[in-house]
Amino acid sequence: MDILAQFLLEAIVMSLLGGFLGILLGVGGSKLITMLVEWPIFISTASIVLSVFFSMLVGVFFGCYPARKAASLNPIDALRYE
Repeated sequence: MDILAQFLLEAIVMSLLGGFLGILLGVGGSKLITMLVEWPIFISTASIVLSVFFSMLVGVFFGCYPARKAASLNPIDALRYE
């Protein structure tokens, strides 16, 4: 159970960090385009919330499989086959 919790917590943290980094790069790129090309760009709060939610969903979904697999292994056997 501890291994499962550790994997899931790691997946959540990595997803949040990736989501926030994506937001920073997206907003920064949009501001840069606005300054260089002078196109008006509108960034909605809903799109930012949706992007963080989707990032979390993907991270937790793809973090669950290895977490369950690792949690079901005997630690001695897992170390032996590495």
